[in-house]
Amino acid sequence: MVLKNKLNITDQVQLARTEEKISKQKAKRLFSSGDIDRVEVGTFDGLAEIHRYLFVDIFEFAGELRDVNIAKEGFRFAPLMYLQVSLQSIDAMPQSSFEEIIEKYVEMNIAHPFREGNGRATRIWLDLVLKKELKRVIDWNLIDKDDYLSAMQRSVVKSVEIRVLLQNALTDQINDSALFMKGIDVSYYYEGYSTFKTEDL
Repeated sequence: MVLKNKLNITDQVQLARTEEKISKQKAKRLFSSGDIDRVEVGTFDGLAEIHRYLFVDIFEFAGELRDVNIAKEGFRFAPLMYLQVSLQSIDAMPQSSFEEIIEKYVEMNIAHPFREGNGRATRIWLDLVLKKELKRVIDWNLIDKDDYLSAMQRSVVKSVEIRVLLQNALTDQINDSALFMKGIDVSYYYEGYSTFKTEDL
């Protein structure tokens, strides 16, 4: 099923290509314009702002809570009836240490608050929390796709694997635009989008 979109695209392949191109352009602008520095850090509202920024030209639901239950590879994300409460709990979670930040990231992944684009928006959100609290970000180029996806799958039960994986990729290059754009490319590659390079858009 092709998600309803503002561009009235009915072909899944065409939608994927168009979504990748437009949202990568927006991700690049988010960083280069300085708009990223105005995002509320560590809250659902901040995450919704990132999601809206990336996807507003494509989907009506950009930045809006999903209104359906969703699952991926057999795992059901937070049920709709508990989603609002889950997000309030996540907002209240501490974020002063690396361990606390990753726990918060894992819980936001379990919430999966949007209909589409959760992983891509939440990885930017995670980097903003790390940047503010620890003066670090993740060099996503250092993290293998399969290692990341399997660690995130298992993080629902135990977060130590994803924590070690991300900790080993920390860098203090927090304002490096080239690192950010390569990170966007890797983040999209995790989700199967690899047609365009962010820096070329």
